[in-house]
Amino acid sequence: MGLVGCSSHGAPEEAAPSKPVVIPEGDLADKSGTLTPSNPTTLSVYIESSHQVPAADNKLTKLLKDKLGVTLNYELVTGDNADQKIGVMLAGGDYPDLMGTGDLKHRFIEGGAFTRLDSMLKTGKYPNVEDYVKPYIKQMNYSGDAIDKGLYILPAFNRFYGDVTGGSYYGPAFWIQKRVLADAGYPDLSNMTIDKYFQLISDYKAKHPTTDGAPTVGFEAPAPVGAEWILTNPPALLAGSPNNGGVIVDKDNHASIYANKDVAKNWYQALNTEYNKGLVDPETFTLTNDQFSAKLASGTVLGMQDQGWQFGNATSSLQSAGKDQYTYVPLMPVYPGATPYYADRAVMNINQGFGVSSTSKQKEKALKFLDIMLSEPWQKVLSWGIEGQDYQVGADGKFTRTDQQRTQSKDLTWQSKNKLMALMDQLPKHNGQFSDGNAFSPDDQPTEFYATLSAYDKAFMQKYGTKTWMDFVNKAPENPKYYPAWNITLDDAATQANQQMTDAAVQNLPKIIAGKTSDFDKNWKAYTDIFGQIDVKSYEDVINKGIQDRLKNW
Repeated sequence: MGLVGCSSHGAPEEAAPSKPVVIPEGDLADKSGTLTPSNPTTLSVYIESSHQVPAADNKLTKLLKDKLGVTLNYELVTGDNADQKIGVMLAGGDYPDLMGTGDLKHRFIEGGAFTRLDSMLKTGKYPNVEDYVKPYIKQMNYSGDAIDKGLYILPAFNRFYGDVTGGSYYGPAFWIQKRVLADAGYPDLSNMTIDKYFQLISDYKAKHPTTDGAPTVGFEAPAPVGAEWILTNPPALLAGSPNNGGVIVDKDNHASIYANKDVAKNWYQALNTEYNKGLVDPETFTLTNDQFSAKLASGTVLGMQDQGWQFGNATSSLQSAGKDQYTYVPLMPVYPGATPYYADRAVMNINQGFGVSSTSKQKEKALKFLDIMLSEPWQKVLSWGIEGQDYQVGADGKFTRTDQQRTQSKDLTWQSKNKLMALMDQLPKHNGQFSDGNAFSPDDQPTEFYATLSAYDKAFMQKYGTKTWMDFVNKAPENPKYYPAWNITLDDAATQANQQMTDAAVQNLPKIIAGKTSDFDKNWKAYTDIFGQIDVKSYEDVINKGIQDRLKNW
């Protein structure tokens, strides 16, 4: 925790400026005159962040003062100290002007630390905040019973503008090593099916039975503790459903489990066939998370179904060893007639973000600061930096950086003098795209991402005419209003049923997959009969009630 500057929580709001208001030129100025250098404002700011206080000579700190007359006094608290600090602050009952928090328990909100913003937004003085919250206001609102319902914080992440952009893909996919596609002559990856996917792996494994002296592994389908979904989720994706966990939600917004349905049977039958051909690793069902990651890091595994974030360490290890050909590309096989829906939009975290404190003596200025920071010009400054210093604008209007600019942007000392990292941690953001088509973040700008790739990956991308790994999956549409169903809170009965279904899958699916092909139907029936002994309806009822509640209240 660090404290910079005066510990005061801000000067009282003045009835009128003591001298004429002067609004600086340029689109970084506050045209309303609320925040101007001619009437300086000091705002105290509490932020939960692992970043340090910016250097005294930070250029964006100076820009805030030159364009808005705003000085920020930071109080930064690391995540491991936040719980204790929140308790101390609530006990004291006096808060900084602005507070950025990631508290999942709503203690600041329910403890009366935040100002309810609804009436302030009705004045029309905060157009950028209004634009930010309007499409999702019901979802952003506090809906508990401890205090009045309404808007208290502006979420920090995953309020998207325009298309979702990005370089790496972290969602679910059927992954395949780049060397497999290279060996196959970089085949067309559209209209991918399970048969085509396994054929690519089978053909390569037949030609290359060993990898760096170790046996080449065709496919992994583990179910490690805490990540059983690696084994259980594929049927929904193959059916064209986004990741709703244990259910598929139909066009009428009705959820049903799929674990015992034909969409699951078809997948596990295909897996059973490939297992008996020797394509599936016979050790796959006994692998722990660490063992699974180690196998991927060895470079011997040609394919698996998983979520991209789950094996990031293995990917980093392979890249560090210069083995980019052993890293993976996401593919999207689906059943005939289905449309791939693998990539989705990251879910908005409504518990994490910025709000105006209830004890601030300058609430209008505090909210106006958030409003100005949400303007596109300031969002570009906070994310990309200063044009000409930190990035360039090409004749096509696209933002680019030089190698030197990319390198310095990662340097902690440079960041301290040129970025406001802690502020950006909890500040609401224009995730996605700006109105000119540039990505919110340099890391999400396709040309910028491409420039950071290895020579191997650049050559691989050129074969497919792509710039990012996101280009290999579907464009993420707007999430369904209720989405995702997997984070709907379960009651005791539904929790028990969910655990019983997971146990049934982990205990029985390995036997079904590894069993004789001639025994598949018999083994499948024995497995689905178990579901007749589980109170599946209690689970589906809770999910469907949650979906309807969200459709009504979000």
